Amino acid sequence: MRATKAIVHLDNVQSNLAEICKKLGPKVKVCVPVKADAYGHGALRIAVTALRAGASHLAVATAQEGVDLREAGIVAPILVLGICLPDETADLVRYGITPFIADEDYLDELDKAAAGQKKSIDAHLKIDSGMGRIGCRPEEAASLAKSFAKRKNVRLAGVATHLAVADSLAESDVAFTKNQISRFSAAVDSIRAAGIDPGIVHASNSAAIIRYPEAQFDMVRPGIIVYGYPPSAELEGMMRLQPVMELQTKVVHVKKVTAGTPISYGRTWVAPEDTFIATIPVGYGDGLPRRLSSGFSVRIGEESFPIVGRICMDQCMVNIGPDPWVQRWDTVTVFGPDPLGASAKTLADSLGTISYEITCGINKRVPRVYVGDL
Repeated sequence: MRATKAIVHLDNVQSNLAEICKKLGPKVKVCVPVKADAYGHGALRIAVTALRAGASHLAVATAQEGVDLREAGIVAPILVLGICLPDETADLVRYGITPFIADEDYLDELDKAAAGQKKSIDAHLKIDSGMGRIGCRPEEAASLAKSFAKRKNVRLAGVATHLAVADSLAESDVAFTKNQISRFSAAVDSIRAAGIDPGIVHASNSAAIIRYPEAQFDMVRPGIIVYGYPPSAELEGMMRLQPVMELQTKVVHVKKVTAGTPISYGRTWVAPEDTFIATIPVGYGDGLPRRLSSGFSVRIGEESFPIVGRICMDQCMVNIGPDPWVQRWDTVTVFGPDPLGASAKTLADSLGTISYEITCGINKRVPRVYVGDL
């Protein structure tokens, strides 16, 4: 196996889900998003772990992500959160994947696809309560729900919305979120008033699970907190979370350089004294952002050492000092769950981004190693 690998701590997934469930009502279901290859962690293994740990549903972003799970043997309900092209609807029907419906045209496409296969399919009505992405307006919800009854092959199995700023503690954002919840609740009530069962009602993302118990409804959709990170800096410390991914590699080369020696492309770093440089086989081609060059430190043993010079596509260099104890083949941790070292959030904070982007960016050529399984 390659020296650089992503170690995925499945026991931390279980621990995070247990913490999530502590915040939920006894009958509230959990839908775990495993889109984008489970935020880079590996969709199938995370799906299996989540379902074993008590999740009832899974969510993906594309039809193909759902198909891959079905072909791997997953039988649990799978929601597809995005809009699929007309030529993908046949797969939704064939594999029993539940789409979000936001308008009658899309409902018609799905009904035709199901009729063509002489099957029926469940769908969830998506309401745009303030995200501005996909979904019908709240005042259109009852009318669209009635439209399901006019189609022979599509069943209304749920109603959903998504909260835009639940991760913010700013007064205006709290008011906005509460208004979203209120508008969504009113829309669901209008569906019931029309004599229609809305099915599973769900709205809460990670932040809402932490901050808005009134938004739990029938099911929640925890995303980033499943993978061990808070949804925003403002909500850090409000749940006991364990990062799931650890990016690890090894020292493959050690050499002494003299003062004045430039390191890596562009000669952006020059050794200020005689020192030793360790080369590690991880770079931006693996998902280690090039913008971390000459500033970010990795962990070897119990000590941190700075990356120097520009991060290359496949390698980068670390200054291990003039009298090093580090040797070839020593293990290097780039980030992980170790509280003494960096996490994906540490990298994200350095770059002004979010932990989601870091874990999603660890690409397919980095093998996943799964530990701590049930």
